Amino acid sequence: MADIKDPENTIIIELKDGPVVIELLTDVAPKHAERMKELARAGAYDNVAFHRVIDGFMAQTGDVANANMEKGWNAGRAGTGGSDLPDLPAEFSKLPHDRGTLGAARSQNPNSANSQFFINFKDNHFLNGQYTVYGRVIEGMEHVDKIVRGEPPSSPDRMISVKVAADA
Repeated sequence: MADIKDPENTIIIELKDGPVVIELLTDVAPKHAERMKELARAGAYDNVAFHRVIDGFMAQTGDVANANMEKGWNAGRAGTGGSDLPDLPAEFSKLPHDRGTLGAARSQNPNSANSQFFINFKDNHFLNGQYTVYGRVIEGMEHVDKIVRGEPPSSPDRMISVKVAADA
């Protein structure tokens, strides 16, 4: 397992091919980092599908309302929902959308991020300053690279479990 410096601000996502360890950037986007921990601790991300996975771009997941593959799964609505919590204000920074960074998914409104996020497969600098970067993969990017592609994938992969490292 990765050298985890701050277990309280590290997320472990279990995928079919192995764990993905994410360092949350609490100094850059504290509200987004806090939201991810809150939803992880509630078990809200467990069994949620990767509903939009574009080769050479990113893998999107986190629709806790419509994309839980064990309860409430709705392939037609996956990607349209969030959590019961209020939307978050944008926390834009100078951090680039590099390979392995975590970005907050949102609608056209910059202050509409809620529970959905994406992991960049490559450097996507055209997103810089438009989407909040609030984490980075520090181990397991090879597992992210194996996520089934599609918009939506015909047989999507899921986050089997999502935990805060301090609780794991």
